[in-house]
Amino acid sequence: MTGNQSTRRCFLWFIFCGCFLLGALNTTFAQEKLPLILAPLPFDQSALEPFISSQTLAFHYGKHHAAYVNNANELLKGSSLENKSIEELIKATAAKADQVTLFNNIAQAWNHAFFWQCLKPKGGGKPEGKLAKLIEESFGSFAQFKEEFTNSGKTLFGSGWVWLVKDGEKLRIVQTFNAETPLTLNQKPLFVVDVWEHAYYLDFQNRRVDFIKEILENLANWEFAASNL
Repeated sequence: MTGNQSTRRCFLWFIFCGCFLLGALNTTFAQEKLPLILAPLPFDQSALEPFISSQTLAFHYGKHHAAYVNNANELLKGSSLENKSIEELIKATAAKADQVTLFNNIAQAWNHAFFWQCLKPKGGGKPEGKLAKLIEESFGSFAQFKEEFTNSGKTLFGSGWVWLVKDGEKLRIVQTFNAETPLTLNQKPLFVVDVWEHAYYLDFQNRRVDFIKEILENLANWEFAASNL
């Protein structure tokens, strides 16, 4: 092989590698620009046991939440909405008959991401500081709040969410059905429990009330709730 041939082969190899790396970078940037991402759980998959099993999280986070994110991104491709934030997307598609599927997937992606932040290993107990004071002012006592919150989850018919929200200067307990979220009601979400069956059925079967109680007593991340004030 002559020196010129060797130089030419090295040059072509350099160009090939450069094109390959550029393509990989373009793919990475394209993924980063997607409106929604499936953020990692804020704890290990087994960290909430024995109250919420690793198996439940594998399905709930790895299948259900992931599907909402993927579906939303597919629906957003090429639309006039794809560069909006997720909160803007929720408000732009809420109560729009022609945007029901997009709203359901976007809102469920947001609801789930918020729910994971409401949980932590060795959580529960009583909140402190301003949140504790507002709960006492709004519900009479923390014990009364827990009773009303649990009953709200028990009486929600079908699938949905039970929220603690700030509405004006008071706190309220709010039920939302399916993918609905307090964001569309101009309320400030502080804390939520997912009461869709896939959130608890592998661990609690039909005992939804027990699932809610375990979260309030052992997993609730009151520091996160307080930070939302």
